[in-house]
Amino acid sequence: MTTSVSEAGAGWIHGDKSRSASSQQRSTANSGSNKRNNGSSSKQPAVTTSPSVTGSATAVLPGVSSLLDLTSADKKEIAMRLVSTAENSSLDWRAQFSYIEDIGDGRGYTGGIVGFCSGTGDMLQLVQSYTATKPANPLAPYLSALKQVNGTELHTGLGDTFVAAWKLAALDPAFQQAQENLRDEVYFKPAVTMAKTDGLGALGQFAYYDAAVMHGPDAWGGGLPDIRKTALASAKTPTQGGDEKAYLQAFLTARKVEMSKESAHRDLTRITGAQEKFLNAGNLGLQLPLTWSMYGDNFSITSL
Repeated sequence: MTTSVSEAGAGWIHGDKSRSASSQQRSTANSGSNKRNNGSSSKQPAVTTSPSVTGSATAVLPGVSSLLDLTSADKKEIAMRLVSTAENSSLDWRAQFSYIEDIGDGRGYTGGIVGFCSGTGDMLQLVQSYTATKPANPLAPYLSALKQVNGTELHTGLGDTFVAAWKLAALDPAFQQAQENLRDEVYFKPAVTMAKTDGLGALGQFAYYDAAVMHGPDAWGGGLPDIRKTALASAKTPTQGGDEKAYLQAFLTARKVEMSKESAHRDLTRITGAQEKFLNAGNLGLQLPLTWSMYGDNFSITSL
């Protein structure tokens, strides 16, 4: 993406949050420890997603069974846990509302359930949304500073007091809801709607969502639509009359190629230990029980 960041957080200055080959990805592991401490994500929130998709992510489109719908409560919970094991080495995604630190990736502070960053606009957008709902909150005094550091790695006007305010705000259900709302509007809904339009079930919908979280939901040269475009060069979507499993393999292969462009992403177990494992087992609906590995850690969901 080359659009500039507005004060409303509608766009993004930087392309990939982790385009620098020297940055460490928090979603990549040198060990089984918390991936938050290993670097940044490379996601890129954007206002629009290409190709454009109309309709709500809650609608079940033709060819997609409601039983395979990632927006159902149980399937969405599975999706959140899967992403949390990649992003935080934990199944407890709700424990991440209070997370915040500078992970040294050039994007300033990274915080919250999908790694909102002070240097790339979505942290500003989050605090603006929270403040619109609840003007008297611990983070409102830092809006001016967040605007000033947007597009940089600086902490000017933030620092330890801001970190403390973030952790205090994380106890507030309104701030938690603001994080979930922004996650859904920027990442989850656009990705799932695109996947449904392509005729994909729960696994395919999750594959698109996970790609959006890491690479961004917009076409900027490595985002979700770009990975999809690469996959379409070798396979048809179910909507186009193609085989779902064959198309998903093409998509995951394209995703691995994109991840491998950066040294910090070359541990591909986010794909090989989870998504490809489910695909090879024919579990296109993410039916329980699920077992998978992520950066040396083993996880399972047997029931909800």
